[in-house]
Amino acid sequence: MEPKVSVTSPQDRPVPRWSLGSSSGLHYGSFVNSLSSLTPQADTDEKPAISKRRSYVAVAVLCYINLINYMERYTIAGVLLNIQKFFEISDSTAALLQTVFICSFLLLAPLFGYLGDRYNRKYIMIGGLTVWLATAAGSSFVTVSHFWLLMLLRGLVGVGEASYSTIAPTIIGDLFTGGQRSAMICIFYIFIPIGSGLGYITGAGIATATGDWRWALRITPILGVVGMVLLIFLCPNPPRGAAETHGEGVTGQSPYLEDVKYLLKNKSYRWSTLGVTATAFLVGALAFWTPTFLSRGQVLQGLQPQCTKEPCNTTDSYIFGAVTLVTGIMGGCLGTLLSRRFRDKVPNADPIICAVGLLGSAPCLFVAIFVASASIPATYVFIFLGEVLISLNWAVMADILLYVVIPTRRSTAEALQISVCHLLGDAGSPYLVGVISDAISKTKPESFGWRFHSLKYSLLICPFVGILGGLFFLLTSFYIAEDRTAAMRLVEEDPPPPPPSDPTSEPSMELSTQEIKKE
Repeated sequence: MEPKVSVTSPQDRPVPRWSLGSSSGLHYGSFVNSLSSLTPQADTDEKPAISKRRSYVAVAVLCYINLINYMERYTIAGVLLNIQKFFEISDSTAALLQTVFICSFLLLAPLFGYLGDRYNRKYIMIGGLTVWLATAAGSSFVTVSHFWLLMLLRGLVGVGEASYSTIAPTIIGDLFTGGQRSAMICIFYIFIPIGSGLGYITGAGIATATGDWRWALRITPILGVVGMVLLIFLCPNPPRGAAETHGEGVTGQSPYLEDVKYLLKNKSYRWSTLGVTATAFLVGALAFWTPTFLSRGQVLQGLQPQCTKEPCNTTDSYIFGAVTLVTGIMGGCLGTLLSRRFRDKVPNADPIICAVGLLGSAPCLFVAIFVASASIPATYVFIFLGEVLISLNWAVMADILLYVVIPTRRSTAEALQISVCHLLGDAGSPYLVGVISDAISKTKPESFGWRFHSLKYSLLICPFVGILGGLFFLLTSFYIAEDRTAAMRLVEEDPPPPPPSDPTSEPSMELSTQEIKKE
């Protein structure tokens, strides 16, 4: 017989209760023992909720650091032509810079997810960002004969981003609920495309101004120091589940394996993670290669000369960066507005919005890829439309994770999702596109025109992956309402009282693993 868990208290003050029973159709059987530890904080003094003002300041700090993170990530793409000329490397070798970084990111994310659900999240982020600042600055001093060192340092940059990206959203989730949480998550994730766009712009701008691409890698560590100081003094570490329990918080020290089993049984989490993975694959490949692809298109049409030595023309990095920035804001805000408008009326509105975004972007990207050889302005129009549709997903798919997973397992959920989406997504997509491009290029005699077309054909993989991601989000829509209800009940609702006539169903409370249920 599956054990039942109820929460009682020797104190008379009311406390939050959690129930494992659910009409949602989800069966958590094997998680009962671990979830029984979801009790209020052991101390009797009620922890005060963090003030709204301090919460908004914390979100502002987290958004600023998120901006710097993504600026740093895409600065490399903004000066990729210069890096290729400096080290004399092929498309596939150049793509390794992004692949090594993402691999480090995804391998370390589960570790920081585990730590983030159990220890002080603020200290973890500070430690990770310290490593990030040191290695990001160090990568700008690599000499021409040490390309391997540049790849190593790019890999270590992933330490900082793994610590931050897995934990920061969960802090926001513990500061706000409902519509406010959706709005704050929207603002946080809008800074992904804003930071990405600024990465292209600042990278290209500084490389042009100084005549040295390495200076482009030094601006974000300087800005990152400011973010570190703000994080130390202005960002709190709220109790897990504070927003749902009015500052009370919940605790849960279940084994990591039980956490993973819980997530694997959550169908909305599984399918949405695959949808996020497809999005990461698509965005990673486009973000890394689009400026180079458009630059080759400009040369093919005779609009600019071929780059024979650095510094190369970085006009397309400026334009693509601006397009990414604007479309990110537009798409992110539009996606959140649609979510807030329809969520109460249509329970599965969020995954449907994500599905429409990815499915709609596929034809736009397909046209943009083929139009690039004839009209660069028309290409930018379709890229703009495609990126707006993709950006509908940024905040919505993050919000999905926060409301289908219980608070004490959100860092683990973020970490595993990050690992999967990067492992199968943008860790390999830039490299895969580069390898396909090199393979196609070798089928004909070397020429600049054929190098453009080989990259064009290799990029066609992107719209097909977008269609696949849309289908994953459609599958998510079948389960999202039930899984959300199940997660809410585990935190907010009282368990159903046992039938008084059945003595074997008498409730008990597990405060620790040492307590023994007595008959």
